[in-house]
Amino acid sequence: MNQTEAFHERIDEALHNDQMRRNFRSALSGIQAKREQQFPDDAQLQALREQARAVRANALVKQPELLEQLEAKLTENGIRVHWAENPEQANQIIADILDAATAKTVVKGKSMVSEETGLNTYLEQRGIEVVESDLGEFIIQLAEEPPSHIVAPAIHKNRQEVAQLFHRFYPDLPYTEDINQLTETARQILRDKFAHADAGISGVNFAVAETGTLCLVENEGNGRLSTTAPRVHIAITGIEKVVEKLSDVPPLLEILTKSATGQPITTYFNMISRPRQAGELDGPQAVHLVLLDNGRTRIKVDEQLLDTLRCIRCGTCINYCPVYVQLGGHAYGTVYPGPIGIALEPQRLGIDQVGSLTSACTLCGACGQVCPVEIPLPKLINRLRAEAVNAGREASPLIGRGALRNKTEATSWKLWRLVYANAFVYRLFALAATRLRWLTPKKLGGWTRYRSAPKPAKRTLNELARQKGFRSE
Repeated sequence: MNQTEAFHERIDEALHNDQMRRNFRSALSGIQAKREQQFPDDAQLQALREQARAVRANALVKQPELLEQLEAKLTENGIRVHWAENPEQANQIIADILDAATAKTVVKGKSMVSEETGLNTYLEQRGIEVVESDLGEFIIQLAEEPPSHIVAPAIHKNRQEVAQLFHRFYPDLPYTEDINQLTETARQILRDKFAHADAGISGVNFAVAETGTLCLVENEGNGRLSTTAPRVHIAITGIEKVVEKLSDVPPLLEILTKSATGQPITTYFNMISRPRQAGELDGPQAVHLVLLDNGRTRIKVDEQLLDTLRCIRCGTCINYCPVYVQLGGHAYGTVYPGPIGIALEPQRLGIDQVGSLTSACTLCGACGQVCPVEIPLPKLINRLRAEAVNAGREASPLIGRGALRNKTEATSWKLWRLVYANAFVYRLFALAATRLRWLTPKKLGGWTRYRSAPKPAKRTLNELARQKGFRSE
């Protein structure tokens, strides 16, 4: 099955899941309302967006030297830095660290980069138990599903579905659909895991080059426990998360939390600078950072595609995407769904692998209007669409350009261009189309999958205009 057929199959499955679509509509409407309450003054919002955009753009321009500075400061602080070019290298590095620490159990705070590498599966195949400590991630780990959203991974499930899942895995506990009780159940289960885990793994929201500080945004305290309770902490992040100064963090944090969940600030904001020092009673004895490239350097080469790397993973574009609301995250079949996924994944994985994602966009522009760092998502998606069907002659870092070109479709458009460019030929064509309208096919590929085939009128526009007394000259 090719990527387009597989994508259509997932779309069909999603569109027939009425319960999931109701869950999405309810959850995303609430998130949108909370976000809008946080930004009552549009002028202030636009000023903050511009400030955040400038911080991220500056960090990308200076990225090589900032990464060197980050490594130097982290090393000075006692944190070991590892570089990984691809997911395989990242997984191997983490496995080696765990082996050296004789670690067999791991608690993990939410990390989308580790989803890129398939870390959980890799470690479990090596006999290491990995427990997701974020509540949403914990739920979908039980369900053996990938995240459906980059901020709210279990957003596609309602409380009844979560209750049934908990009851299946923990039948000794009383069945309940009370959200507070379900949360308490998860907390009790995870406390034991935190207490006995050999190592903790987390993501990173911002890595500050100036001070060698790893910043982690979260709401549940699972990130803090994952990074401080076990004796070893391993952070993994993409190389684009580096920022220049500590003073760059406040505007990014403010617009991240308000945009993502409509909160003025999250419950926890962790700043990790070093492992446990002599005389301190808690904290990990060793801290490691794995910096993953995984195609990011290639994306950075292109001045337009570079904008994609400004993303701060707030998920706002997803929350406002009318297509995502109908499909949900799993239909995309990639780590990152929604508009940012459509822009990022074909660049990261190749158009020949996931270029069909570009069709899951109405180009309504909503994602670009709400993006807190002003990524021009509609423009990027439009370019990817063009490069998916046309390799072009200019240099481009995109993999698999032209992979979705359909020769029949391309030939049809060329013929149409020839017809449309010649007035005499066009009149002949229009006359034939109206007189032979009974020959119009009832099936026109994907166009007639959900709608009827259009049929030409009985008379051409030119004929109707002449009847009304208009003359072309």
